[in-house]
Amino acid sequence: MRELFSRIEDGEVVNIEAEVDLEDEKELYPWLFSIFVKFGDLDEESENFENFLETKESLIIALEYESMAKYIGSRVKDEWNEFYFYARSAKNLEVIATKMLRDSGYKYESSVVKDAKWDFYHKYIYPTELEFCNIESDKIIFLLEEEGDMLSTPRDVEHYVSFETATQKERFVQSVLTCGFEFKDDISSEEFEHGVALVKKHNVKNEEVRAIVEELYALIKKEHGYYEGWSTVLVNNQG
Repeated sequence: MRELFSRIEDGEVVNIEAEVDLEDEKELYPWLFSIFVKFGDLDEESENFENFLETKESLIIALEYESMAKYIGSRVKDEWNEFYFYARSAKNLEVIATKMLRDSGYKYESSVVKDAKWDFYHKYIYPTELEFCNIESDKIIFLLEEEGDMLSTPRDVEHYVSFETATQKERFVQSVLTCGFEFKDDISSEEFEHGVALVKKHNVKNEEVRAIVEELYALIKKEHGYYEGWSTVLVNNQG
């Protein structure tokens, strides 16, 4: 499964696509293959952008089938799209990339290095726990928007949090009530017996939700808990 998100690195936005359901065969793919493709400032609705996406997918397919490489994700920064793979062998990777890209018209560079522990993947591609929270928030907001939700309208939003012990939960509730959240109910799951549902009134635009989730996440982590997501009601012109 591919997830899309962004993070700030050295004051700049980096847009990342990450394969997050890779099979547990890392020891079989010790070689990190990187391809940097300069695609320029493309309009996402343009034919050139569609051609670029076709080139990208063709490159991924070729490397996965011809050299048994695994696509792990990409990073977009400035006008460069960086594609990353792990491979069983360093042989033929650059040959395959050149065959796919030499007639594309794009400027490109490639390199291959040993990275048996997948350090690059974990540091620069795979989402953090908080980034996963933001990814799930973006998906909910997208679905609300598809249903015609008036995202800027404040409404009650429920946030769900789980802990391993009752003491952790109690300390967390005490601290979070001073930040505009209200206690709604105790909850539990198969994995965690000690959970809580909180309510806060706010809009559900991306910027607002992200700020609230990150504030809540910091409080949760002080008590070693887990943020389980949020839910709300649909608000549109029909009420």
